[in-house]
Amino acid sequence: MSTIRSAKTAPALLELSADNWRLAVLVGLVVSALAVVTLPASGSFWVVGAMSALVAAAFAVNAYRRRYYGGLLVAPAIAVLFVMNIFPLLWSLGLSFFAYQSNLQSIRFVGLNNYIKVLTDEVAAPGNWSALINTAMFAVCTVSAQMIVGFLLAMLFAKQFPLRKYLLILVLTPMMLSVVASGVFFTYYYDPTFGILSYVINSVAGGQFIVMDSKAGAVAGIVFADAWMWSPFVMLLVLAGLVSVPKYLYEAAAIDRVSAWRRFWSITFPYIRGLLMLALLFRTIEAFKLADLVIVLTKGGNDTMTISYHLIRIANEQNKTSEGAAISYIILFIVIVLTNLYLYVANPKNREA
Repeated sequence: MSTIRSAKTAPALLELSADNWRLAVLVGLVVSALAVVTLPASGSFWVVGAMSALVAAAFAVNAYRRRYYGGLLVAPAIAVLFVMNIFPLLWSLGLSFFAYQSNLQSIRFVGLNNYIKVLTDEVAAPGNWSALINTAMFAVCTVSAQMIVGFLLAMLFAKQFPLRKYLLILVLTPMMLSVVASGVFFTYYYDPTFGILSYVINSVAGGQFIVMDSKAGAVAGIVFADAWMWSPFVMLLVLAGLVSVPKYLYEAAAIDRVSAWRRFWSITFPYIRGLLMLALLFRTIEAFKLADLVIVLTKGGNDTMTISYHLIRIANEQNKTSEGAAISYIILFIVIVLTNLYLYVANPKNREA
């Protein structure tokens, strides 16, 4: 039976036709692999691009002849997604297996050496691990602060009170600002000469107060600035869950004289649990990309270097493109593991098991 099936499919695979997408994929993969191995980077780039266009054209012709018009309608969006996201992702993954620097013209295949170097090299590894530890510290501190402040703000704005609408707009304002603008604002806020915080503390305690003078102060300053910006995001998600709780459940709980804690745990929390996990997931992912605030506020001084800022310095300032690509995929692996862990915890079936 398998022999008959292979005999039927083999001619279809090798048939020269404009809609034979299987043959186009096979040719594209083989030619792209040969081009990457044998040609220089400038030449292999265009060969891989041409093969991608060939495969896309074969899929389009196949969809047109078989009247898959739905696929044709979404094809432009898929093409944009491939060009803007998928192709750079695959290209950077390929670069991580080569010895390549953006300021040099030579490139050679080195396999896993870049990954081994960034994890074990006596010169590079200490900086990588220190930046990764700092990133984990910032992730725990900033996400915890954002979850607590955002949850408390959501509980506050879930109730009706005078000027609620205007205060809500005011609280949401930090999230609308750019990160650089917020960083510059906090640079002036923490300034030891004319900053508001330093002025208040100097008036009370006397003497000059410099927030960023130590690692603890620098970390606290970055955490406060990041929490100030993104706590409203957590508030919005939690608030969406709070306003969706049916009012009759609270009325029934009031009739039964249920305590406030029991009412929250049995009625409110089940409606916001999924949104809390979603906010926790989003903010944790963003915490691993923390670099702009660090650049503006400390420039990595006082041992506040994060892995994203470290990656920027390696790839852009030191022109170590392949090592930077390897670090970026290590970060991606960590984020994927954390995401799957969050999803496992958030799934009620896993908790019951």
